[in-house]
Amino acid sequence: MEIKKTDIDGVLIVEPTVYGDARGYFFESFNEREFLSKTGMQVHFVQDNESRSCYGVVRGLHFQRPPYAQSKLVRVVVGEVLDVAVDIRKGSPTYGHYVAVRLSAESHRQFFLPQGMAHGFSVLSDVAVFQYKCDQFYEPSAEDAIAWDDPQLHIDWQVPHDKVILSEKDKHHTCLKDFVSPFNF
Repeated sequence: MEIKKTDIDGVLIVEPTVYGDARGYFFESFNEREFLSKTGMQVHFVQDNESRSCYGVVRGLHFQRPPYAQSKLVRVVVGEVLDVAVDIRKGSPTYGHYVAVRLSAESHRQFFLPQGMAHGFSVLSDVAVFQYKCDQFYEPSAEDAIAWDDPQLHIDWQVPHDKVILSEKDKHHTCLKDFVSPFNF
């Protein structure tokens, strides 16, 4: 696996080594020992999630508050998305900055987000199946989010605004300027 750093400390692009032949392909989607060896970060995943969405769906920008904060390793197994990590750690030199990366079933690229990131994605293909590993269990009482369309962030979701499909909950989140972060850098 190849690990690429991004402009936000701890946010990584993970390129697995894919072995292909006439039968298809094989790759390790995660190896805890190799990840620790290449990043120096110890992460132990305890929950896997999967969502299926159609074109134009925007999910995010979600996170869980401490002590239930989650690191995530995300990937797409069908279709293509634009995946976004926003740094919401007080004291971070990149607080309020984001990194966006295209993830697709064809590329097998993955995105690692440490705790302290708000996370979201937009679906760019007709359908996308999105999988993610979490190092902390889902806790409904710790669920929180930043507005997907926060004007301070200026995220280009690569979906026309009139084609965006949101959950009712994702229509009403706080903007960064009104947010009090529970995370420290």
